[in-house]
Amino acid sequence: MKRVSLLFTLALATGFASQAAAAETLKTVKDRGMLSCGVSQGLPGFSNPDDKGNWTGLDVDICRAVAAAIFDDPTKVKFVPLSAKDRFTALQSGEIDVLSRNTTWTLSRDTSLGANFAGVTYYDGQGFLVKKSLKVNSALELNSASVCVQTGTTTEQNLADYFKGNNMKYEVIAFANADEAVKAYESGRCDVFTTDVSGLYAERLKLANPADHVVLPEVISKEPLGPMVRHGDDQWFDIVKWTLFAMISAEEFGVTQKNVDEMAKSDKPDLKRAFGTDGNLGEQLGLTKDWFSRIIKAVGNYGEAFDRDVGAGSKLGIARGLNNLWNKGGIQYAPPIR
Repeated sequence: MKRVSLLFTLALATGFASQAAAAETLKTVKDRGMLSCGVSQGLPGFSNPDDKGNWTGLDVDICRAVAAAIFDDPTKVKFVPLSAKDRFTALQSGEIDVLSRNTTWTLSRDTSLGANFAGVTYYDGQGFLVKKSLKVNSALELNSASVCVQTGTTTEQNLADYFKGNNMKYEVIAFANADEAVKAYESGRCDVFTTDVSGLYAERLKLANPADHVVLPEVISKEPLGPMVRHGDDQWFDIVKWTLFAMISAEEFGVTQKNVDEMAKSDKPDLKRAFGTDGNLGEQLGLTKDWFSRIIKAVGNYGEAFDRDVGAGSKLGIARGLNNLWNKGGIQYAPPIR
C-alpha cells in the first residue's frame, strides 16, 4: 500500500512538474523579447511578405496583436514561414509560440497534435477554381476532372468526400506546397485547383491573367480557420484566445484605432472593464490593465483588420459574409469581457 501511495505521489509530482515546465510560454517570450509566430509561405490577405520582407495579412495581425498585448509593441514578432506539412511540428517542438497560418480547426487536430485552437479568425469553406474557357458553371460538372491539391491539408479528404458523395470520378494531382499546385493548374496539368475559398481568391491574384479564372459557387466543407498553441499552458492559451476576442469585442463596442483613446474615457460598464478602469481583468491574464487598448491601437478591431487584409479595402475584396458580427448577420462572436 505504501509503495502504491509513493508511486502515485511521484506520478503527481512528475505531472505537476511537466505542467509547470510547459506553462512558461509568456515568460519565455518576455525573456526572448520577441514573439515567434508561424505563418504561411505566402498567402495574400492572410500572411504574405513583400519584397522587403514586411509581413501583412489577417493571420499576421493576430500575432502583432499578441505582441502588442505583451510588449506594447506590435513589431516584436519574428515571422516563421512554414509549409502545411511542417507547421504542426514547428509548434510541437517549441520553434514557434503560436501558429497563425490559415489552419482548419478539426477534431483530429484538436486531439492528436498536442495543441489547442484559440478561436476562429475566419470562417471559410473549400471551393474550386477553374478557367473560364472550360465553360463550367458548377462543381457538379467536374466529373472525370483532374484536380490540383496541396498535400498535408484537409483538402484531399474533403475532395474525396465530395466526389464520392456525388458519384463522380476525378484524378488527384498532389503537390507539396500551394505555389507548385497553382503553377501546375495554370500550365494546364490539371483542370481544377481546390483549396479554401479565401485561398482561391488569394492564389488567383498570382496568376498571369486573374480575370480568366473563376471561383465556382459551391462551398463543399466547413473550414473554421484559427491560431493554435501548445497544450499544457493555460495562461498562454488564454492570452492568445482573448487577444482575438478583444479585437472582435472592440468592433462590437465601436472601438477603433482612431477613437480608442476617447472611448477609454467611457463610463459604460463593459468598456470600463475592457479598458481596465474597472477591475483587474488584464492582470488576471498575466498582462497589464491597458492590454485591450494596446491591441486596438496596434492593429485595430476585427472589422478593421478584415477590411484591410481580405475585405473591401484589399485586393481580394471578399465580402464579410459569415465573418460579420453576430448582430450584423454573421456568426463572429466573442464571449463577454467580464
